[in-house]
Amino acid sequence: MKIISYNVNGIRAAMKKGFIDWLILEQPDIICVQEIKALQEQIDIEALEKIGYKYNYWYSAQKKGYSGVGIISKQKPNGVFYGTGIPEMDFEGRNLRIDFDQFSLMSLYLPSGTNLDRLEFKLSYMDKFYDYVSSLKKTNPNLIIAGDFNICHKAIDIHDPIRNKNISGFLPVERNWLGKFIELGFLDSFRIFDKSPHKYSWWTYRANARANNKGWRIDYIMLSKSLKNKMKNASILSEVFHSDHCPILIEMQ
Repeated sequence: MKIISYNVNGIRAAMKKGFIDWLILEQPDIICVQEIKALQEQIDIEALEKIGYKYNYWYSAQKKGYSGVGIISKQKPNGVFYGTGIPEMDFEGRNLRIDFDQFSLMSLYLPSGTNLDRLEFKLSYMDKFYDYVSSLKKTNPNLIIAGDFNICHKAIDIHDPIRNKNISGFLPVERNWLGKFIELGFLDSFRIFDKSPHKYSWWTYRANARANNKGWRIDYIMLSKSLKNKMKNASILSEVFHSDHCPILIEMQ
């Protein structure tokens, strides 16, 4: 099984840039998307169904053209769960989960801390999400959380750790939270297979950052330790260009 996570920075914009053609070539079984920036009725569902993705689910923000997540699947899940049930988390459409017999898969879009108000919201969201997942793991022990965490975990995950040490996404409080989150019993799937530097999943549009590989690794597929033996591969698809992010991938038995 091939699972991809991708912050598309607007699903409609990505489709205009060849997203469907890329899906035909890549053939993931499931793709989790973030920052869809659309309501379900604005998305070309027919184009996805035509290429085999009959089961697709969307959880949009209340604010139009903002945030939102989706899951696109070839296989029908046992259940679909929209949000967390916590209103102050769910109004921006950041959590969507589907359950199968052997695992549960969540598409996640953690907030960014672009200013003081948003940083406070992000930190509050992180605390609530930690408690939510801690509880969820009791009923769904084989859990995969795929998405944009908006946090670089370690210095190896960012192109300039010194200059960015006071920037949201690499603040000590955020990095410590991600470490604590992993200690709940998760594995950073990419680092199981690749411990090399200069591997990123997001680049600012400014200053030719992507061409110069001045990026951040803020997208993760975290999986419960119970699934480690099922892992075959994990990679970052840095040559895919529909967004300021690139897709990330895991392959499982």
